Amino acid sequence: MNTTQAKAAIESILNGEAQRKADADQTAEWRDHLEKAIKSPSGLAGVTVPPREAIVGNWFRQGDLGFICGERGSGKTWLGLFLARKCAEGAGLGGLAEWNIHAPRRVLYVDGEMPIDGIRERDTALSTGTAPGMFYLQHEALFHLTGKALNLTDPIAQTAVLEKCKRDKIDIVFLDNQSCLFVGMRENDADAWDLVLPWLLEMRRNRIAVVFIVHAGRNGAMRGSSRREDSAFWIMSLAEPRDPVENQHGAKFVTRFIKNRNATEAETPALEWTFFKPPGDPKAHVSWKKLSAGQLFRDCIEKGLGRATDIAQEMGITPGRVSQLAGKAIKEGWLKKSGRTYSIKPPAHWTKPPSEPELTKTE
Repeated sequence: MNTTQAKAAIESILNGEAQRKADADQTAEWRDHLEKAIKSPSGLAGVTVPPREAIVGNWFRQGDLGFICGERGSGKTWLGLFLARKCAEGAGLGGLAEWNIHAPRRVLYVDGEMPIDGIRERDTALSTGTAPGMFYLQHEALFHLTGKALNLTDPIAQTAVLEKCKRDKIDIVFLDNQSCLFVGMRENDADAWDLVLPWLLEMRRNRIAVVFIVHAGRNGAMRGSSRREDSAFWIMSLAEPRDPVENQHGAKFVTRFIKNRNATEAETPALEWTFFKPPGDPKAHVSWKKLSAGQLFRDCIEKGLGRATDIAQEMGITPGRVSQLAGKAIKEGWLKKSGRTYSIKPPAHWTKPPSEPELTKTE
């Protein structure tokens, strides 16, 4: 063995010893952490963790991971920006307690798709008051000012965003949208979600809520791996209303929750929305109305869904709840059941039963 080889061997031994010492130190540190954290039932009862504050109604809370999903062009960005502005302004939807904004929040809206003029225009169109806590990380502005492109699949970018949010006390981050902001992450690969999940969990531990805006497939469900849904607190789906109209200056859609860990069905009503921005008017006119579960059930039947399990999945409710709605519809005379399949009852003289009272508000 020559001198160079001897030196390399000594360095390897020293490096190995240094690594073993570092591993031993980290193991000892973890032992101390576990001594503090592992509790008996009585000890666990004495651990005080601050409750997560409500942000919107009872369905959106601190640290939530939420998804707004819909087909391309359905109005996802209109709704995402509207919700972001409302949270920043601290202004709820008048008369709709289920969307009450409990306090103004600091909001970061990360846009990876729209032109900067489009974001500026919509921010102005949807503003109804001052919002000192509203901030944008816009992809064109980022490239113009720094020459950089944001890819949140990169752990370095994730850490930078997390540190920025902690430093600026950001409460909510909107990510519009997954396809543009997470380059290289395969939607249909369940394991690819591991590139993002640790970062999202770290955001949650810091009480920072994250709202993803994602594309839906032709079946109306979120496109890609269903593994994302495991860690979600809520998923809001956008769909066409019963009477879709072409709206070149806004959007019209129905929102409903297909998952919510925080609130009950009664606390998360389906809503029909209309966003309309007349040419030359800087402000958008936004209106909404509640839809009853019976109306949504009938929409499912008219779309051709006949089995309780399929209707339950579409509406985000249990098959038992579907059976209740079906029983009421059968008594009203417009629904029939053949085996396990529901369908519209044939009589041509049937008239639509009275619907539940609707709440409509406009801004």
